[in-house]
Amino acid sequence: MESIMQEGKFCYLCGRTDGLEKHHVFFGYPGRRLSDENGLWVWLCYECHRTGKHSAHLDKDTNRNLKEDGQRAFELTHTRKEFMDIFGRNWL
Repeated sequence: MESIMQEGKFCYLCGRTDGLEKHHVFFGYPGRRLSDENGLWVWLCYECHRTGKHSAHLDKDTNRNLKEDGQRAFELTHTRKEFMDIFGRNWL
């Protein structure tokens, strides 16, 4: 499924267009699969994804902000209950 969080292929956090990787907002098991099935993923450059001080996998605030953004995007077409039934938690 395409991302429901962004249109176009650029880093969701910094706007770069090179070295992009797909970041699943909810990762691990079963988060990665659920993110794919529901379009809750974004493009991130390598630094914003993995290695930077504020990268999605190293900075808890960045991670949480992406989860909040994902839930907001999901709730544009679904209910909060549907989100919580799938992902088990309210991030907002």
